[in-house]
Amino acid sequence: MLDIQTLRNDLANVAARLATRGYTLDTAKFEQLEGERKQIQVRTQELQAKRNATSKQIGFAKSKGEDVSAIMAEVASLGDELKQLESAALPKVLAEFDAFLAVLPNVPHESVPVGKSEADNVEVRKFGIKPGFDFTVKDHVSLGEGLGGLDFETATKISGARFSLLKGGLARLHRALAQFMLDTHTDQHGYTEVYVPYLVNAESMRGTGQLPKFEEDLFKVPFGLPEPTAAEVESILRNGATSFEGQQKNFYLIPTAEVPVTNMVRDTITPQEALPMKFVAHTPCFRSEAGSAGRDTHGMIRQHQFDKVELVQMVHPEKSYEALEGLLGHAETILQKLGLHYRVVRLCTGDIGFSSATTYDIEVWLPAQDTYREISSCSNFEAFQARRMQARFRNAQGKPELLHTLNGSGLAVGRTLVAVLENNQQADGSVRIPEVLRPYMGGMEFLRAV
Repeated sequence: MLDIQTLRNDLANVAARLATRGYTLDTAKFEQLEGERKQIQVRTQELQAKRNATSKQIGFAKSKGEDVSAIMAEVASLGDELKQLESAALPKVLAEFDAFLAVLPNVPHESVPVGKSEADNVEVRKFGIKPGFDFTVKDHVSLGEGLGGLDFETATKISGARFSLLKGGLARLHRALAQFMLDTHTDQHGYTEVYVPYLVNAESMRGTGQLPKFEEDLFKVPFGLPEPTAAEVESILRNGATSFEGQQKNFYLIPTAEVPVTNMVRDTITPQEALPMKFVAHTPCFRSEAGSAGRDTHGMIRQHQFDKVELVQMVHPEKSYEALEGLLGHAETILQKLGLHYRVVRLCTGDIGFSSATTYDIEVWLPAQDTYREISSCSNFEAFQARRMQARFRNAQGKPELLHTLNGSGLAVGRTLVAVLENNQQADGSVRIPEVLRPYMGGMEFLRAV
């Protein structure tokens, strides 16, 4: 969430910067709400001052033996208007303000290249070289099915489209990748591993920016008794109850471990000496892919359920851009150890995510597609998520201050599996297992058809 004071003091500049990411800030709506808020608060202050002054008149008039009924009636009238403003009018305009702010994206950092789409992203660097093959390469689907370890037909029968079923050596390789990533990030990069819930409440989704804007992309899970109908509520109240609250609430399946891990610091004040906090979590991720109809329907690239090893950091605001470079390097390390060719690109203003101030994407080379595909996004959200969550630390002066949050995939496990299969395929359809994974595979050097 953007800082309301920044909007009040620098509205035109914020609007101009948001425009670079293709978002039109409704400045007229903001000014209307701000005008209503000011009007209510000014009137509230006037009424409070007038009520206090009039109340003093009552004591003075009583001391002189005068009739105070008219003055008391005036005080009561002032109180009624004041109560209406404080309990109804002001909360209403503040709720409208909250709704307005909740859908505003983050302001891009000044260093983010201006552009409209991924075509305007800027390549930062590459690692390694593309593998060469003296035979016709197969994609991961053909390789996986040939190895007897990738079964889309059964997954579709069990669940539907955009699901996969892994078995045998391929399932073990998938597990080995996740374990290798966790071990690298905990043992070498200093992250603390956490195991988190896969179902979260709406407040957690709001905290990291998934709600309210992206609800259609989420899997919602109603929990408890269904909400009663109006007739049922009327019947319950008629039978003597003084109130009735429905017992159903919604949970959401996590789209990424970013949500539960980042919300660990929601509504907390962290001691400055505890910063930075670095967490890593391996979880499944669940996405409806509502806006991706017809895209990447073949294979494991875009699915409703996939695994990720997620890196999350909470840091001092002065250290967040240094931390972003470090986090990016941690994610790159995995690909380097696997010997996979990749590139790093800096996303332009038109391609960064809703909550992000700046983002790097790591794109791995997939020879069967003859292209690079995203395998990790590493972002600095600055105080955008922290403000929504009220995640703070106590600064050197002892005052609470919003911390900065960052995250990145380290890595997407399924896409890493795809890259390992395609880049390490052999002419006979087998797949060479990268050396760093062999200890996790019982010393196995090749995956072969069984």
